[in-house]
Amino acid sequence: MYAKRLDNLPPYLFAQIDAMKAQKRAEGVDLIDLGVGDPDLPTPKHIVDSLCDAARDAANHHYPDYLGMLEYREAVASWYLKRFGVKLNPRKEVLALIGSKEGIANIPEAFVNPGDYVLASDPGYPVYKTSTLFAEGKCYPMPLLEENNFLPDYDAIPKEVVSGAKLMFIGYPNNPTGAVASMKFFDETVEFAKNNEIVVVHDNAYSEISYDGYKAHSFLEASGAMDIGIETHSLSKTYNMTGWRIGMACGNEGLIEAFGRVKTNIDSGVFNAIQKAAITALTGPQDCVKQACGIYQERRDALVNGLRSLGFNVFVPKATFYVWMKVPDSLEFVAKMINEAGIVVTPGTGFGVNGEGYVRFAITRPVERIREAIERMNKCGIRG
Repeated sequence: MYAKRLDNLPPYLFAQIDAMKAQKRAEGVDLIDLGVGDPDLPTPKHIVDSLCDAARDAANHHYPDYLGMLEYREAVASWYLKRFGVKLNPRKEVLALIGSKEGIANIPEAFVNPGDYVLASDPGYPVYKTSTLFAEGKCYPMPLLEENNFLPDYDAIPKEVVSGAKLMFIGYPNNPTGAVASMKFFDETVEFAKNNEIVVVHDNAYSEISYDGYKAHSFLEASGAMDIGIETHSLSKTYNMTGWRIGMACGNEGLIEAFGRVKTNIDSGVFNAIQKAAITALTGPQDCVKQACGIYQERRDALVNGLRSLGFNVFVPKATFYVWMKVPDSLEFVAKMINEAGIVVTPGTGFGVNGEGYVRFAITRPVERIREAIERMNKCGIRG
């Protein structure tokens, strides 16, 4: 009855966690959820007001442009130029996405034939692997190891894998590790991809969530990146718009055109009213982003300091709203946290085999709840 490809798909990690949370809440447990990275901060008022105005306009009630409103693509291009110094042709090098997850899920359909290799960061966003499986490709996990600052080692990839690879997924600032990448790394990535005719997909959804004066790069800033690359981005984390489902893909004209051909056969675009609100977000005041980062930094510091006081080895992120922590056994630690302390965290194994030995905390809850989580761990004897 079912397609065989379903047998190869793992259960979506966060759906499993949702089931665990539902069970505990049914038991009356007051959960502190530091699992899924869904911002608890509201979408800024000026963006919401823009949506309401656009939704009342009957002109926006029809099918949208498949590739995105030109006005939206122009706003994206303007934002990229101002933020990263990257010049984009909004007509040919920008594509609207129904959130970056949708883009990542559909990109392999344009470039991967059955049996082709796709190189993917491991640990990494689970959709890198599942999108490859849907396209009937073979996912080769590139280990992100602590000793290499959670960057892939291209020299360690077997030659037969490299020769059969068509696509590569990377993402910095990184989910789940919180690691960041330098322009030197991006330059090396461009050289590797060009030498081996591999399309690079850079997932840059967390570039604007940063701390301590750090400013993330765009992969497209690297010399030659526009020849072989697509960068996906999203308004979800930057403007607290996760439920709105809007993002963008930017990059090489030919690659964007091929990806657009896939999308025109799959979806009918993004609701114009949401695109109008996204334009307001990208072109309007950015104080809301700075304020959000200040809130997340306070939470990061409270969590990191608290976990270190309990004896844990914690990596302090310069960006993202995740804290990556070493533990003896990922699943055992997660079960202990939820069953004994009523705290939800995410096992590193949910992001790939190289995530074993780590867990991810999301700082998407008020600082008071984060401090309460530390107190619960201390009372329950959960220590490093």
